Amino acid sequence: MTKIYKKSEITFAILWIVLYVVLSSLADQLSESVGIVKSVTAVLHVVMSLILLLWIRKSGLGEKYGFCRSKVPAKRFLYYLPLAITASASLWGGVGLPLGLPGTVCYVISMCCVGFLEEVIFRGLLFRAMEKDNLKTAIIVSALTFGLGHIVNLFNGSGRDLTSTVVQIIFAVLVGFVLVLIFYHGGSLIPCIVFHSANNALGAFAAEGAMDPKVSMALNVILIVAVLGGYSFYLVKKIFPKAE
Repeated sequence: MTKIYKKSEITFAILWIVLYVVLSSLADQLSESVGIVKSVTAVLHVVMSLILLLWIRKSGLGEKYGFCRSKVPAKRFLYYLPLAITASASLWGGVGLPLGLPGTVCYVISMCCVGFLEEVIFRGLLFRAMEKDNLKTAIIVSALTFGLGHIVNLFNGSGRDLTSTVVQIIFAVLVGFVLVLIFYHGGSLIPCIVFHSANNALGAFAAEGAMDPKVSMALNVILIVAVLGGYSFYLVKKIFPKAE
């Protein structure tokens, strides 16, 4: 891995993105054949997370990729409250255990690892690789690739239709934009990983069918526009008005 990284950081980042997307999709299909959601995927994600974490530590790249305290006080980031509101949205329709105990455990493990992997890959590897050449391009590409990566939900048997997938992509792009700003200005990826993992994992405890689909869609739109949109505006215009 180190040879590829030293030769081209962008190539290294893209390689990890491709491996992550392809292997995760295959693992999800194998999990379905096993009969326990995310059973195979959880193992894959744990292995990939350990490999990436150990490589970063061995290479002395921990600070570069945000494994450190934030340089910006939490108060300036509004104590990350907009992120907490966003993460709690899965439970607005009620709490349940629709996946059963084995499925819930596998799902939570997988989603916590996804939070780690996607933040390190998209906000860490990809963003840092492009940042030195063009900061604005790096921010846009990091957010867009993260969001557009969710288009695989149309083909991987997740059950999402076109409308819900489009909403999810818009949501993910905006989340990606917010998180890359937090990482760039704070220098720490830890708040991003914590939010991302919690946002994903809490979905395992959402009561199935407790909320009308139209109401759910309306709440998602409000969440995107008011919470994430407002937080993005705050980060760009209020805290860092002179950021390039």
